[in-house]
Amino acid sequence: MHDLNVNDYLKSHIRTVPDWPAPGVQFRDITPLLQDPRVFRVLIDAFVHRYMDPALRPDVVAGLDARGFILGSVVAYELGLGFVPIRKKGKLPFTTVEETYELEYGSATVELHTDAVKPGQRVLLIDDLIATGGTMMAGKKLLEKLGAKVLEGAAIVDLPELGGSERIQASGLKLFTLVSFEGH
Repeated sequence: MHDLNVNDYLKSHIRTVPDWPAPGVQFRDITPLLQDPRVFRVLIDAFVHRYMDPALRPDVVAGLDARGFILGSVVAYELGLGFVPIRKKGKLPFTTVEETYELEYGSATVELHTDAVKPGQRVLLIDDLIATGGTMMAGKKLLEKLGAKVLEGAAIVDLPELGGSERIQASGLKLFTLVSFEGH
């Protein structure tokens, strides 16, 4: 790995599946990053080393359903922090706040328990991939409804042509991604 930088090393382990879930879509599959213990450690460490910095260190990590749970919970554990799941509607048992956002076809709703974060807490919001940015923007709004401050959004993959990373940054949220792919 010494001859490759971390980002290139991780990118080389992301599988591209053509025409899934629809014709013309290049699906960026992160599961190979998780299957190999060495690659998984490099991935998690890339986030952990960044957020150990006192200026960027959150009070809690929030992960977006579902692959953000995998990343976020491990990053939170390594940083010695709590983890908060932001789930698809209808999955959380306690009192929730919800946020609906537009998808390419229709809309989706995410929820957060009302006691998940406290006012003023600094939150790292994490997901696997940024496409249109809708999920991350909805997560940010939910956390802010409860008075938390979202320090940064983080993801493994950015698909810049879909406009999500630009939209997220235009909203005032800083964004950190490890790998970028052109095209859809």
